[in-house]
Amino acid sequence: MKYYIIAGEASGDLHGGNLIKGLRAEDPGAEIRFWGGDLMAAAGGDLVHHYKEGAVMGVTDVLAKAGKLMKNIGFCKDDISSWGPDVVILIDYPGFNMRIAEFCHKAGIKVFYYIAPKTWASREGRNRKLKEWVDRMFIVFPFEIPYFTEKGIPFTYKGNPLVDAVDSHEYERPVEGPYIAVLAGSRKGEISRMMPVCMQVADRLGCQVVIAGAPARSEDDYRGYIGSRDNVHLLFGRTYDILRFAGSAIINSGTASLEAVLIGTPQVVCWSTSGITYLVAKHILHVDRRIKAISLGNLCLGRLAFKELIQGDFTVENVCAEVRRLSEDEAYRNRMLADYTEIRNLLGGTGASRAVARAMIEELRK
Repeated sequence: MKYYIIAGEASGDLHGGNLIKGLRAEDPGAEIRFWGGDLMAAAGGDLVHHYKEGAVMGVTDVLAKAGKLMKNIGFCKDDISSWGPDVVILIDYPGFNMRIAEFCHKAGIKVFYYIAPKTWASREGRNRKLKEWVDRMFIVFPFEIPYFTEKGIPFTYKGNPLVDAVDSHEYERPVEGPYIAVLAGSRKGEISRMMPVCMQVADRLGCQVVIAGAPARSEDDYRGYIGSRDNVHLLFGRTYDILRFAGSAIINSGTASLEAVLIGTPQVVCWSTSGITYLVAKHILHVDRRIKAISLGNLCLGRLAFKELIQGDFTVENVCAEVRRLSEDEAYRNRMLADYTEIRNLLGGTGASRAVARAMIEELRK
């Protein structure tokens, strides 16, 4: 069968790469064409467009890149029409992929959505569109099961593919000696807000820091912030290794935070954005207000396993205090690691990527 897959950022590339491996294992004759990145390319198939050329986040970023985004959407529609896939598989990235879902539905092309839009957090109006335009969703978080059941949207849950990615990695220490890991996000805007604070933390604590460079970024995106500091190291392609051997990690909210949970790295999540994006987010987000969390691990658990420093709380003083506590308060650290075990159990066992691929193929053969 012919599979057209669309991923628009680093996390989608990771899941897309593992999904492609699963599809090839279950359907050896699979033809695969995709929008994604290096991990998907390594898994095999024809790369149409690399995600680093068009990733956007936040209101201001979307407005700045609106023309290019619309051009890419038009090109994608034409490419799908000319190739004629049996199914289009959308991976997260809803700003782009919801438009493609509508197009494919109207064109009579089957649509699967892998890693659903987070309508449980914002923009619930998309649920009506998901129900109308998507033939089946393949969700990856246990707390989504009751939510999408209530909304009446067909879905399949086979666990979370990050478990496979983390457990199959062959770990190797990236640098000698103790250090703090910094994962500043995959977008330039995230890096520009995270790095100045994290570098001041490195100065104040006087510790060794290892920065995990994002796959779509280059050294130029970080060097201006690092300057001449000899206690700060920048490494690319070693994210899991950096997390595994770090004493603690300062992480921009996202997939990396859940990866730290599964690897077992004590962490503090930090997030900030432009003033206008934050004001908009405050009005449209409806995450679980009982725990006031945005991180996936905390949402899975239903309580705060680790601290989140958001917008105004993301300061040098607060980050330093939390990093010190993670290092010095053994009971606090052990409670966090115990919560990590509970989160891992909630996410299911290994084999999720291949199980999802198998379920997709079975759905197509009905």
